[in-house]
Amino acid sequence: MALRSNLKILTTCMLAVRRPVVLENSCSTHRKYIRTYTPNLTVQRTADLNSFVARTHTCGELCSAHVGQEVALYGWLQYQRHDLFVVLRDFHGLTQVILPQDEKCSQLRKMLSEASLESVVVVKGTVIRRPPGQDNPRMSTGEIEVLAKEAHILNTCKKLPFEIKDAVKKTEALRMQYRYLDIRSGQLQSNLRLRSKIVMKMREYLCNLHGFVDVETPTLFKRTPGGAKEFVVPTREPGKFYSLPQSPQQFKQLLIIGGLDRYFQIARCYRDEGSKPDRQPEFTQVDIEMSFVDQAGIQSLVEGMLRFSWPEEKGPLQAPFPVMSYADAMSSYGVDKPDTRFEMKIQDVTSQFREVQLGYVQETLRKPHGCVKAICIPGGAEVVPVILRADSSWKSPLEKFLSAKLKESLTEAMEAKSEDILLFAAGEHIRACSALGKLRLDAAAQLEEYGVPLRDPTAFHFLWVVDFPLFLPKEDNELELESAHHPFTAPHPEDTALLHTDPAKVRSQHYDLVLNGSEVGGGSIRIHNSNLQRWVLQDVLKEDVSLLSHLLEALQSGAPPHGGIALGLDRLIAIIVGAPSIRDVIAFPKSFRGRDLMSNAPDMVSAEDLQQYHIQVIPPCTESSGK
Repeated sequence: MALRSNLKILTTCMLAVRRPVVLENSCSTHRKYIRTYTPNLTVQRTADLNSFVARTHTCGELCSAHVGQEVALYGWLQYQRHDLFVVLRDFHGLTQVILPQDEKCSQLRKMLSEASLESVVVVKGTVIRRPPGQDNPRMSTGEIEVLAKEAHILNTCKKLPFEIKDAVKKTEALRMQYRYLDIRSGQLQSNLRLRSKIVMKMREYLCNLHGFVDVETPTLFKRTPGGAKEFVVPTREPGKFYSLPQSPQQFKQLLIIGGLDRYFQIARCYRDEGSKPDRQPEFTQVDIEMSFVDQAGIQSLVEGMLRFSWPEEKGPLQAPFPVMSYADAMSSYGVDKPDTRFEMKIQDVTSQFREVQLGYVQETLRKPHGCVKAICIPGGAEVVPVILRADSSWKSPLEKFLSAKLKESLTEAMEAKSEDILLFAAGEHIRACSALGKLRLDAAAQLEEYGVPLRDPTAFHFLWVVDFPLFLPKEDNELELESAHHPFTAPHPEDTALLHTDPAKVRSQHYDLVLNGSEVGGGSIRIHNSNLQRWVLQDVLKEDVSLLSHLLEALQSGAPPHGGIALGLDRLIAIIVGAPSIRDVIAFPKSFRGRDLMSNAPDMVSAEDLQQYHIQVIPPCTESSGK
């Protein structure tokens, strides 16, 4: 109880009162906020970006209200124009600095005009108004310039591998090799700062408004059954290893069993998934768990948190978010994370094809769950395999098998118009829908390449997908089952009776949050009964329950009903800022192959160091030369 009280003191002492205070002589366009924490009170004030440092202003805040003031600016040389002026850059923006032309300032003029770009300098001078007609609306400081009176070069810069400009094209490998330079770019600075603001707002919403407790959980743990592969960490005990957790899943459940009631964490997670596109071996989750909650409660909490932390410039979010079952998502979109920004839904045309004399179609329809599905691609003649001509006739290898009446029926059912494409797939229900789901996304991408707008990049379509299967057949052995998500997910209350008779048909209390066709969150109501958890692990999944003996014992110790969710922070931020990759919203990401190109990690470890961990590296086997 003492531990719990101490943890809660850390959060409840920071209750926020949103009270903006505008400092004198500040420009409204540069108004920001800072929170001063006092017990049970937070006063929100304009952020003082110049506190504790030698500068008087940043390079992005000066405006006409500062004309006549003496200022000291610190930053990097961004641009030089002969010996007339230079542009100084820092994290906040750009300021044009005029070099005085009188003879007594020749040394200052020579120093700044000849210094290498990206040198770090301090400039002191007077803010003056730009001459009439020379304002630069593309710069936040475009109304003014600073007449230099004094300057010092704090550090010079060697020739860099690329210019620090967003417009300069750089390969991703080069950007990652020199990440400390890439971070200077305006876009990456903006992404990282927006990420920080959103995280702070999430903390405020969870801790200050809803009483959640921020708890850090261990990074060194033990192997978890099922799920993705885990990184292992050697120890000095022979043959014993830690594992880096895929998520704090077990710890957050244990915290709830411990009576903490409401937990959250900005958690670092690790998965050894090898070379997967747009994945990272280490990533960040907004991890949440609650006692005595149901699915609707978790969904309401997340919707409220996202609305509270959503950037104002992106427009308000509408809640509640739409909800779609897994079955409907697969039937209509062919994926469990549908992009609902555009239509092109999958239609069932099985009944129309029952009399079509095509061998593979008839063979498919005789099988269990056999069907024929179709999608209509508006204006898809550019993609080209059924094209509807302008005179409503068909151009397709299927045409000779389809009667005029059937073609008319299909055209009507699919609401096809001139120059549309109809794509058909015959097969088992899930496989046919999945094939068309992939074609739907590929077709959308190709149409957009041809200039047909389908997916609005400024729109944000959130969607809850629910009622997932609890178990799925294993890919390598369809007679065995594995968890569709993880083994701690509770079964749907309506399907409990099927657990012991037909577990493959049991739905789960899992829910995914989808944004613009990407999964940005997933969670579930958990199993809180020890016997049920043991049965799922041991009898259904055939897992070694000894690996989870601590959790099974905890569930016997008065575990409350509980549930939670984890939001993928990296992917969420990437979608908000329109970044093509999550690597563009992470300060120091790994490459496609999981390497740190800047430090060349992972790296070799000496045999002497490995000996402490009782490890010996065995060279890879080579094929016999035949001798």
